[in-house]
This record gives sequence, C-alpha cells and structure tokens, in this order.
Amino acid sequence: MKRDVKEKLVKELQENFRRQDTFYLLDYTGLTVAQSVELRKLLRKNDYSFRVVKNRLALRALKEGEGIPKELGGCFEKPTAIAFAAHDPVRLARLLREFASQNKILTFKGGLIEGQTLSSDRFGEVCSLTSREELLGKIGYLLAYPLTRLLRTWQAPLASFGRLLSQLKEKK
Repeated sequence: MKRDVKEKLVKELQENFRRQDTFYLLDYTGLTVAQSVELRKLLRKNDYSFRVVKNRLALRALKEGEGIPKELGGCFEKPTAIAFAAHDPVRLARLLREFASQNKILTFKGGLIEGQTLSSDRFGEVCSLTSREELLGKIGYLLAYPLTRLLRTWQAPLASFGRLLSQLKEKK
C-alpha cells in the first residue's frame, strides 16, 4: 500500500474516532467472506458501521487523534475490526453478541463506550443493559402513574353518584 493511501486511511479513521464516541474492537479470526457480508448488511441496516483495519494504521490514528484513550493500544495485536455506533451503543453490542453466538466467531477485545474505555470482560455487562428507549418508557410510566391514580380518585365520586342516580331511577 502506498504512503498517500495509508495517510488517507489514517485520516478517515481519525475522523471516525472523533465523530463517534462509541466503538467496539473485535477479533474477526475465522470470519468468512459470506459471514462478513452478512454482518455488514445487518449493521448497515441498523445504521452502524463495521470496518476491518490494519493495526498499525489504527494505532497511528489513535495516537494522532485527540481525546482517544491510549489504553486501547494493547487491543491491536491480532486481526482487528471496528464496529462504530453513532447512537444506541447497547443495541450494537447486542447485535454483535448475537451474531458472534450464532456463528461462533468474533471475540470482543475492547472499546470505547460514550467516551469511556471498555475492557473485554465488561462487554457482557453492556449487552445486558436495558436500552435507552426502554428506560425512557419506564420513567414516563413512573411519572404518569401518580397522575393516573389522582384522576381515578377524582372520577370515583362522580361514578358513584351516577350509579346512585341510576339505582334511584330504577326504584321509582
């Protein structure tokens, strides 16, 4: 690969690292071309990206980039692929774990989740988190529940009064 091509790839990687605050580093050893295409389609359909990188170029992009933790340097030893998430990092982690368990490949090496370094042993914890939408739904329910109870409390006397009037009407 020529030097100008390498420099262009390093700049693209730097831009991806700056733009997206969440990415997962994966060992893709044993991944066939068909599986790779299937994984890329799955991730692209969900607005994520997957990229196989040369370790030296990725390390250069990390070193030259700003705000990227240097602890991730040890993750670039075997073949490395990067899955970028612009939104919902938990869903990307679940998709990767599901794909890895179905195909018995892809091991998680490390990553960055919303600006914080993530070690390989904590990847399972990220996958077990509830998604942002579910949490917002639960908060909305908890906020609306007291108001619903208050509304039912206010409606109870009116409903009782209506039943009382209908019973009086039936007696006459």
